Amino acid sequence: MKKYSMLSFLLIGIFFATCSTKGQKGQDDQSAKIKPNILFLLAEDISTDLECYGMQGVKTPVLNQLASDGIQFMNAYGNNSICSPSRSNMMVGVHQNISNTQHHRSNRDIPLMEPYKPITSYLRDAGYTCIIGSNLVRQNGQKIDVNFKHTMIGEWDGKNNFGLFDKKHEVLPEDQPFFQQVTLHVTHRGGWWNGVRAQSKHKVDPAAVSLPPYYADTPVIREDWAKYLDQMEYMDNEVGLLLKDLEAKGMRDNTIIIFIGDNGRCNVRGKGYLYEPGLHLPLIVNWPAALTGGKKEERLVASVDVAATILHAAGVEIPDYMTARSIIKEDNEPREYVYSARDLWDEILEQSRAITTTEYRYIKNNITDQSYDAHQAYLEFYRPAVHVMRGLNEKNELTELQSKFFEPTKPKEELYDRINDPYETVNLIDHPEYQAVADKMRGYYEDWNTENHDYGLEEIIWENCPPPKSVEIMEWLNKERPEVIAKMKKGIEPGYGKLNKEYQKAQKNQEKSN
Repeated sequence: MKKYSMLSFLLIGIFFATCSTKGQKGQDDQSAKIKPNILFLLAEDISTDLECYGMQGVKTPVLNQLASDGIQFMNAYGNNSICSPSRSNMMVGVHQNISNTQHHRSNRDIPLMEPYKPITSYLRDAGYTCIIGSNLVRQNGQKIDVNFKHTMIGEWDGKNNFGLFDKKHEVLPEDQPFFQQVTLHVTHRGGWWNGVRAQSKHKVDPAAVSLPPYYADTPVIREDWAKYLDQMEYMDNEVGLLLKDLEAKGMRDNTIIIFIGDNGRCNVRGKGYLYEPGLHLPLIVNWPAALTGGKKEERLVASVDVAATILHAAGVEIPDYMTARSIIKEDNEPREYVYSARDLWDEILEQSRAITTTEYRYIKNNITDQSYDAHQAYLEFYRPAVHVMRGLNEKNELTELQSKFFEPTKPKEELYDRINDPYETVNLIDHPEYQAVADKMRGYYEDWNTENHDYGLEEIIWENCPPPKSVEIMEWLNKERPEVIAKMKKGIEPGYGKLNKEYQKAQKNQEKSN
């Protein structure tokens, strides 16, 4: 394991020492100048598919430089593989299954349980201006998407007031010290992907991409993969715009940049699943004033850890209840494993858990009578590879590995050798020579559940988990628009936004006729 230089820790210590005084903004102008600013960048739906992580064909020069001048974490894993549970653990600093925020887009009318509070509450108490989004990125980067009662702007007391941020979009010198959270939305699947690819200066060549073995190798799937990688270039340019804005305002050197994906890539075995592409996240920390660059850190860290890191950088004492750890402080006892979960995603309920160590991954599927290809309505609009492979599977034209995604059931347990089998192709759970490993991983699972209450294993309260509109739209398409379904089966994305408008119009016409 590579260590930070002693100079790095000395500089960090000096900064934290000067930043330890709490107080309301404006009480001590000199202290406010010393406290570091914090820019928290959340890229949607990406795994380690950046140039600095070795992905071929993609150009990400800005992130390459941030990694080169900062610390690049090579083993960062999500505690969940879906956006809102993952964002919840990062905002609260507690594993989402402990804080009852594990079900996707749920509990939006239910306050956080005590003693939990959003990190922005602590940052405000320390004198920070909390800013959501930026007018320099697509859709203003203002997505919050956490699974507890909240409003974007306003005060927070957790009982009557639930505001997370002070202002939107633009950071000004007088906002210092500031915490700014910006979502980089372009990498989330959407109708803009074709336009982004058309404008790209370095279009990824579909013929040159290297597909994982669990994908069928077809022109449609290659094109879809290349299109996904093209979004990285656009996103990287947005990061560059944010940095230039800080430089122009004289705030770059004293701003710590934390860049992470909210969950893995939106494709087969990715987002929503507990395999490598669903959990492995890019994580880069860059702080010109206090961190020596050029480090590739190999220790295990979790998505929840960014919460403690943000508070640590701000000189705020980390609450005892947090399961998060600061990743910019020396850790003589690093994590042995990362505990990840997959629970409700739209209308599909799963209760899967994963233990990830530096060598192995163990997956426990508590619901087994459901295919990985669950025909989730929203994903039907946005996963051309699944449609193409589904058709090939019906004709028995997939490999054994590829066809596993479409089997009607899941194994109760899975075990993979992450070093020698990085694509997780061979389930070792019943191999005699791996029984000691399996028992150790089961032990980690039992230890976690002995120490913590997992709300995801309780009976779900469906009224707190409203179904998405996509379910109704898919039912309508199957009944009224079979030609759209036929296109989807060929891997042609039909445009969810457009169809949603058509569906709403059809519903209004139906109401009038009744």
